[in-house]
Amino acid sequence: MEPVAIVTALILVQFIVFGMLVGRARVKYRIKAPAITGDPIFERHFRAHQNTLEQLVVTIPALWMFAYYVHAVAAAVLGVIYLVGRTLYYRTYVADPAKRSASFSIGIFATAILVLGGLAGAGWHWLR
Repeated sequence: MEPVAIVTALILVQFIVFGMLVGRARVKYRIKAPAITGDPIFERHFRAHQNTLEQLVVTIPALWMFAYYVHAVAAAVLGVIYLVGRTLYYRTYVADPAKRSASFSIGIFATAILVLGGLAGAGWHWLR
């Protein structure tokens, strides 16, 4: 399970870094807290970070369920795919939100496999 713990930590570090990028954009574009609007580029940073938070709520539990019931190394690999997808998503969302679909698909694909695999594995173990 160590690979899963490492990937989980990397996912959390990624989220923290995204938050720092939002903070940097807040200063650069002079958006005073608690405002979350005012400059389109700042808003892109903010939304990309919030969208990542929305994905974390599903991805992290699914990662651990998949690791426990299916295979830990496979879960870690899917977690890395999620990480790559989210990094690309953040970059494309900030550059041009209209072009984020492909990068979003990478992360959601990995998450979907983790959720469905975790569910199937738990069901299989329960029925045995």
